Amino acid sequence: METTDTQAQTSSTPFPNIPPIIESNDSEYIDSGVPSTVAIAGHPLHPLSVIFPIAFLAAALGSDFGYWLTRDFFWARASLWLIGLGLAGGVLASLIGITDFLKIERVRKRSAGWTHLILNVSILVLTLVNFLLRVGDAEARILPWGLVISLVVGTLTSLSGWFGAELSYRHKIGVVGAGSRRYP
Repeated sequence: METTDTQAQTSSTPFPNIPPIIESNDSEYIDSGVPSTVAIAGHPLHPLSVIFPIAFLAAALGSDFGYWLTRDFFWARASLWLIGLGLAGGVLASLIGITDFLKIERVRKRSAGWTHLILNVSILVLTLVNFLLRVGDAEARILPWGLVISLVVGTLTSLSGWFGAELSYRHKIGVVGAGSRRYP
């Protein structure tokens, strides 16, 4: 079977054929990328700083389920600590992330940047509410609202991670590169 010139060109492009619902700019695939404004030795700190808050909040969802299944106070106390640590780490990660958001125009010009920001603010607000619900009595409000909030936070965290990856991998933001903070 013979291929036309356009078929050969399409299959050899360095970037994927992206559905129209995902924002893309072909020139960003060719660009070397935009380095993070908060980095040590060129290594961006935001991806590093989100690891523990994500892990703590995911584990809090697991410990809420553990409490639901067993009614063991251990799981209630574990959830309180995990949510508190997730909140503290999330605040630190958000300070680093907002610095990049404000200093790199390319982030603000992408819907993925705004979606990532809005989702993360929502996660922090819900996590604060979840923590405050439990502070006086770790067991009292796990069921049903603590568990529901933890489940919503887990879902939003997954969505936010998707859009953070869009910024890094599709738009080359926060990578090692010498590209413009505005546009490629």
